[in-house]
Parts: sequence; structure tokens; C-alpha cells
Amino acid sequence: MIKAVIIDDEAESRNVISNIVKNYGTDIEIAGEADNVASGVKLIKKTNPDLVFLDVQMPDGTGFTLLEKFAKITFQVIFVTAYEQYAIKAIKFSAIDYILKPIDPQLLIEAVEKVKKLSPEKNQAFERINNLLKNSKNISKIALPTLNGYRFVKVQYIVRCESDNNYTIFYLQTNEKIIVTRTLKEYEEMLKNDSFVRVHQSHLINLNHVEQYIKGDGGTAVMSDGSEVEISRRKKELFLKRILRE
Repeated sequence: MIKAVIIDDEAESRNVISNIVKNYGTDIEIAGEADNVASGVKLIKKTNPDLVFLDVQMPDGTGFTLLEKFAKITFQVIFVTAYEQYAIKAIKFSAIDYILKPIDPQLLIEAVEKVKKLSPEKNQAFERINNLLKNSKNISKIALPTLNGYRFVKVQYIVRCESDNNYTIFYLQTNEKIIVTRTLKEYEEMLKNDSFVRVHQSHLINLNHVEQYIKGDGGTAVMSDGSEVEISRRKKELFLKRILRE
């Protein structure tokens, strides 16, 4: 049985989450509810939950503010929030689950199931929350899920990403290679505003690591690690526009 608390300033949202949990038999006990940061901190200290359903925007601060009140995070977090671009980006980069309002019951249950599958030695809750709090101020690291947990990589160290069916291979400035069980499209969406551009069906590159462009049908980008990345003909205009602007 997982002990959970709900911290959200909207009574309707708290009721929806509570009802979904009860009706879908997710083996979760709701140990309490709170409607702001201050009461949420007290609730967590009192109940010592395994899981916190946490809103981002509240009257006396944010979900990030609440998390900063704890020297060490010992619980998992699922954010339940209205769409706010920067907050969602920080959450995504830290590999933490979130559900958008209005709440979709199936998505909430799926998020809960992910939490249930995390073993204590592998959940790395503290590292991911710590990364989130840093990213909430200035996004700099991305959490990459691996077989052993998560790798936290500075975005600036990523040279390029390559698709391998449902996997993505990250090539780092250190010549290290990290294989992640997520698609390139997911990372294209996350990184598209951070000097990254999709230049080919199989390649996403960091423009800050492009050292040379070789003309051709689509052309080739020579990267800082010495690799050469083919640019598709239909992506050539976008690449040149972005690289010249950068």
C-alpha cells in the first residue's frame, strides 16, 4: 500500500484525484489533503508519505517552493497542474511525471503505476527533485532514464542525439554514449528551444557543437566530436537558418 497526500489549492482538483484513486483500486491510501504550501509542508512532515500529488501554482508559493522546504526528499512526486510552459519544461527535464488539468483519469492512473514500479534503491527521488529545483531557476541538466536509474547530464555537453528505433543514443562532449529507451521525437520536443535542431529523421544536433558545414544535396554537419551528420534535403533550409542565427 502506498501512502499519498494531495496538495492543491483547488478543492475540485483534490476531490477528482481522491475519487480516481479510490475508484480505480490503485492500492493507494490518501493520508491527507492540503490547500497551500505552508499546510502542505506540515502535512508531509506529519504523514511521511510515499507519494505527493502536487500542484505547481498555489496562493502562497509554488510546488517548487514547497519542495525547497525539505533538506532531503524521501517521497515521489506527481505534479497536477494547469499548463505553464516553463514549469512543465523543468519538470520534463527532470524526468518527473505530471498531469495537466482538467485531469484525465487514465493518465493519472498511468503515472501512479509508474511510481509503483520504482524500487526504493532505484527511484532516485532526491536526485531528480534536486535537479528539478535547479532547473526551475535555470534549466541546465536533463535526466536520462537508464537501466540503472537516471543520468543527469548538462544540456551543453550533448553533442548530438541519434534515433535507433524506439531508443535514442546521446553522444556527449566527453565521448561518452548513453542509450535511452525513449524516442528521438520526445527529446526533439524537449530540446527544440535549446540550440537543438532535427536535421534528419535519425539525427538531432546541438548547434553549439557544429564546427563545419559541408555543402551537398542536403549537406553535412561536422560536429565537435569529429562525427559527420547528414542533413536531409528538406531540413537544409531550417538548419542553415538556425545555424546562422545562432
